[in-house]
Amino acid sequence: MACVLLSNLGAAITEVAQDALIAEYGQKHKIVGIQSYAFMAIAVAGILGNSLGGILVSKIHPRALLLIFSLLLSVQLLISLLTKEESLGLQKPLSADQSSISSTLSNIKRQFSSLQVALSEDKISRPLLWAVASIAVVPMLTGSIFCYQTQSLNLDPSIIGISKVIGQMLLLSLTVLYNRYWKNIPMRKLIGKVQCLYAFSLLLDLILVKQINLKLGVPNNVFVLCFSGLAETIAIFKTVPFFVLIGSLCPWGCEASVTAFLASALTLSSIISCFLGIGLTSILGITSDNYSGLSVGIMLQSLAALVPLFWINNLPITQLSVEKEKEKERKKGRSKRSRKNRRVGRVPLNSIFAYRRERESELER
Repeated sequence: MACVLLSNLGAAITEVAQDALIAEYGQKHKIVGIQSYAFMAIAVAGILGNSLGGILVSKIHPRALLLIFSLLLSVQLLISLLTKEESLGLQKPLSADQSSISSTLSNIKRQFSSLQVALSEDKISRPLLWAVASIAVVPMLTGSIFCYQTQSLNLDPSIIGISKVIGQMLLLSLTVLYNRYWKNIPMRKLIGKVQCLYAFSLLLDLILVKQINLKLGVPNNVFVLCFSGLAETIAIFKTVPFFVLIGSLCPWGCEASVTAFLASALTLSSIISCFLGIGLTSILGITSDNYSGLSVGIMLQSLAALVPLFWINNLPITQLSVEKEKEKERKKGRSKRSRKNRRVGRVPLNSIFAYRRERESELER
């Protein structure tokens, strides 16, 4: 447990840092929706990683599999150390003279105050709170369902691993569709439909527990292969519009702080969801020998997923209106500057003509 906690801590720090880096890069270079491309890359990596893990999990010892995983992380660490932040066009890191304790503390204090100012705005805080609450109120029963699939149904873990690959492929497809077409859909309408679809996808586990799929002629391994990772995929995809929205609304200079806060808040909401799932399994008496209460837990989980729809008014109607507003402000600022430059340009020209007239009158005299 200590080793798992330590590895997840490192993964969480890395994910928060990369989300902040992507947001800062997108704001600096005015790339709207760069977060969706990041999710595409994550989905491709998930396809490759789950495919490799699904093939190797039943053929080699877990220690050798973890060694391969550590080697891949070492390659990533080496690339990160060799990559300079200046090559990304971002702010240079503090030099040795500037990295004293006092300057570091003052920088942290300044970033924290900027974060407080950004979170005090309703257009940022209300969507963020909705995203966090929509995850936290749903008890997570993933562990119980996994044990049911492997212990009660005696399914091969490699099948579950391959189902993750299918889920990542679906995530990649959904992200591409969002980037190409669904960004124009009002955000409140899009998230509402995704949340309803998520609640429905949770009920697919109930079909497996009740063995309804066998009555329809679908074997357990085929059903798990096709639908086991669907709910998890939809839950991940639901966060894509929020990262894009928060990244576009962040005030200049605190993009990394706000995006890092969003990633941290989503991670905290997932932890709360897991604890709620543990409490629900304890109340329902779900153990490795007794899964009779699992169907009730799945139904409660699906109903809990519908609860966030009651306060969906906290989400903006559309994200495009925000972007159009920003574009209008930029154009308005440019037009003001151009008018000012034209006025400034006329002043010296008139003075030249006046000076010439004075000189001509003096010569005539």
